[in-house]
Amino acid sequence: MRCRAAVVALLVVVTGLVTGVSGAQAANLLTNPGFEAGSLSGWTCSGGSVITSPTHSGGYALNGAVSGSDFAQCSQTVAVQANTAYTLSAWVRGSYVYLGVTGGASTWTPSASGYTQLTVAFTTGASQTSAQLYLHGWYGQPAYQADDVSLDGPGGTPPTGGAPGVPGSPSVTGTTNSSVALSWGASSGTVTGYRVYEGSSVVKTVTGTTATVDALGACTSHSYTVAAYNSNGESAKSSTATATTGGCTSTGLAKHALIGYMHASFANGSEYVRMADIPSAWNIINLSFGEPTSVTSGDIRFNRCPASECPNVESDADFIAAIRAKQAAGTKVLISIGGANGQVQLTTAAARDTFVSSVSAIIDRYGLDGLDIDFEGHSLYLNPGDTDFRNPTTPVIVNLISALKTLKARYGAKFVLTMAPETFFVQIGYQFYGDGGNGGDNRRGSYLPVIHALRDSLTVLHVQDYNSGPVMGLDNQYHTMGGADFHIAMTDMIKAGFGVGTTGQTFPGLREDQIAFGVPAASSAGNGYTAPAAVHQALDCLVKGQNCGGYALRGGTSPSFRGLMTWSINWDRYYNWEFQNSHAPYLAALP
Repeated sequence: MRCRAAVVALLVVVTGLVTGVSGAQAANLLTNPGFEAGSLSGWTCSGGSVITSPTHSGGYALNGAVSGSDFAQCSQTVAVQANTAYTLSAWVRGSYVYLGVTGGASTWTPSASGYTQLTVAFTTGASQTSAQLYLHGWYGQPAYQADDVSLDGPGGTPPTGGAPGVPGSPSVTGTTNSSVALSWGASSGTVTGYRVYEGSSVVKTVTGTTATVDALGACTSHSYTVAAYNSNGESAKSSTATATTGGCTSTGLAKHALIGYMHASFANGSEYVRMADIPSAWNIINLSFGEPTSVTSGDIRFNRCPASECPNVESDADFIAAIRAKQAAGTKVLISIGGANGQVQLTTAAARDTFVSSVSAIIDRYGLDGLDIDFEGHSLYLNPGDTDFRNPTTPVIVNLISALKTLKARYGAKFVLTMAPETFFVQIGYQFYGDGGNGGDNRRGSYLPVIHALRDSLTVLHVQDYNSGPVMGLDNQYHTMGGADFHIAMTDMIKAGFGVGTTGQTFPGLREDQIAFGVPAASSAGNGYTAPAAVHQALDCLVKGQNCGGYALRGGTSPSFRGLMTWSINWDRYYNWEFQNSHAPYLAALP
């Protein structure tokens, strides 16, 4: 219901975006209300265009191209009279289409296969001189259409000079654990006030050139733009300012980390690497793998590689001593649970509790810094009807979340928690979530509720940008692994956030310091190997906004981007440390 209410509020904004300056008459006050100008003249639109079919009347209508990160709002600001009744209406077509007045009344339709009229009545305030009307759809839904928008009532007196100019670039002037303070340069022209946006939502409206956005969570990342407005309309949005609230606990991890998996329990053709022989360039070493005694037992065991398979394997005592030496030098050593062969399904509370106790036993025995979750295959899935990633109900999801929260609480704030999902379990959720109600693959997007529930505890999410099919990005284009473009688009989704399938919900982006991406160390290690130059191109785009090719970052740059993960340290050693030697210096040189 909260999501639906927010959508209604957005509709009100969209309907009110129509900017009418047509004098004091009891008639339609909107400019270009039926889009018969053959353009969006008079309107401010995101993802909007004019079409010739289908229309409600005349030769043109509005088409709102909704995406997973943009609900395609069109708005117009109109001069009105104070203490006066008005009626706003529009003919709309599509799913989850909204009409409303910013800060006021709104309405919506969940589904209109043909043109349906929406109507909103409202009364202006005692000193109100303008109203912003809006139309919009909703995240992840198909495009909507609108036509013949009307605002009926007496017109006000608009200021001269049109809409204001674009505000100066905002800057962050201060942060606390729960707020971000901003300032920006004044706009040219007549200015009634400024709206501070986070994404498509207005989070603050002020009359001056400073604002403090409060009631934020500790250690959370936010991106803001600013627009000026008057009764003639709203300016274009400013450039973006990004900030992270305080309250983050340092785990001592390098700003830009090199993360790798060590084949600790098997050789896998690449030969065993002794812990003491792993170079100091690696900031996180994931011991691979802890595996369950059976799929649903929750009983995780870590068995070191036997001498018959790994002739050069060290003793337990030497292994533990080498871990201590790595830790003393600043390296974090984690136990990774799962892998391709380690299916883990915590279907019961008993399995959950066994998982916690058995993982704790491994961490305690080897004195490890934390835990990596590498659930693949059929470990995670969503039951039919489990469509809200914020409130999951499937036992394997709910029990894993509970187990990880228990482990985090047991070991404290410096406990390192990482995850290595495949794109199928994360970014595919932009298009499809679970079975989608139509018998589709119920594993699609199934990591999203786990990531979301643990976002305050998660140290690094490094999605496997390999062994993947083409995946649609926020530009609604398919991206293919093996080049810079794939890493840029997939990582930008994690930073910017995205609509989840057809649920009408949005997965919020993570902090930039929580985000890395994974690539194979060599062509033998997995499909999707990316040459070092292409990896560096992706890093330049994500961290510095440079060399992005044809892709425009939706989540902005990430100066604190965490780093690179690879499968695996063993394969990298097998190929004479190409991955380490190419990327460790490059990461160290990033600002």
